[in-house]
Amino acid sequence: MKMKKLLALALAFAMSVSLVACGSKDEPAPAPSTSAPADVSQPAEEESKGLTDTERAGEFVTVGTGPTSGIYYPIGGAVATALADYGYKTSAEATNASGANIQLMLDGDAEIAIAMQDVCMQAYNGTDAYAEKGAAPGLRSMMRLWPNYVQLVTTADTGITCVEDLVGKRVGVGAPNSGVEVNARTILAAYGITYDDITPDYLAYGEAIDNMKNGQCDAVFVTSGLPNATVMELGVQYDMVVVPIDGAGRDKLVSENPIYAKSVIPANTYNNTEDVEGVFVYNIMLVREDLSNEMVYDMLEGIFAEIDTIKASHATAAANIDISFGVSDVVLPLHPGAEQFWKDNGYLN
Repeated sequence: MKMKKLLALALAFAMSVSLVACGSKDEPAPAPSTSAPADVSQPAEEESKGLTDTERAGEFVTVGTGPTSGIYYPIGGAVATALADYGYKTSAEATNASGANIQLMLDGDAEIAIAMQDVCMQAYNGTDAYAEKGAAPGLRSMMRLWPNYVQLVTTADTGITCVEDLVGKRVGVGAPNSGVEVNARTILAAYGITYDDITPDYLAYGEAIDNMKNGQCDAVFVTSGLPNATVMELGVQYDMVVVPIDGAGRDKLVSENPIYAKSVIPANTYNNTEDVEGVFVYNIMLVREDLSNEMVYDMLEGIFAEIDTIKASHATAAANIDISFGVSDVVLPLHPGAEQFWKDNGYLN
């Protein structure tokens, strides 16, 4: 009996030694305490670029959009929805688009907003429409959005077939200092036309088109993605003409204002049976300069995490808003948080 106990003890001892040996061979001992924090710090550093769930839930994001008749409104609303799904408290504010949204940024009344880049650069540099207000060097961008096509529409009974035919006519040029109005003034100037040569109708293009239907306006500038629902409706109800922006005037425009690019409105976008020559300028997402780098980085992560919501809001968003497009077309300086995001995603050096 005593022998059996001794054998059992010896066997137990041998097994314990074997298990310790196996453990030391297959599972290395923990690293010294001095290196353990280094292994943990890298993930923590990545997380610190954004916000925690609790921090995100405590932030309210107002998105400046545009008139309800345009594309800014549904797409901006979808951005607000996407960020809400990501954990922010949000609202979307209908505005008169670019000019109003720039002012929202400068006044601190919205966190992000959509605007046309040419208007942003005028405000940033204090030129053209913003010459009297002075430069706004604090404006910052967040991401590229979609190209805005400048569309000049009329009805066949006006006889207008080119930009030069606008002289002496009543022309819807957009709300004062809106993106549409800046486009209209800049394009007319490239053709040697000033507001003294026309009767400008300072209304958002939806209202101006209503005036045209009532015979109170001859032509209307519309700047938006393609297709524009208001223009499409006009083309269904009336013998609409999409007036080309082409020739020497367009050459001068893109030469003096490189933010504009030559383009075409493809055939059958509306009632046009052929391509119509034109120009476009990119929309960008503005962001308040005083927001933290972490919050801006986090909002971009949220936008692209919930990108399907934004793409579903409009065909223009589906075709043009995607992380793969990068920010090479963005001229307005990026917010540092946005710059870090795009660097981390391989789109900036």
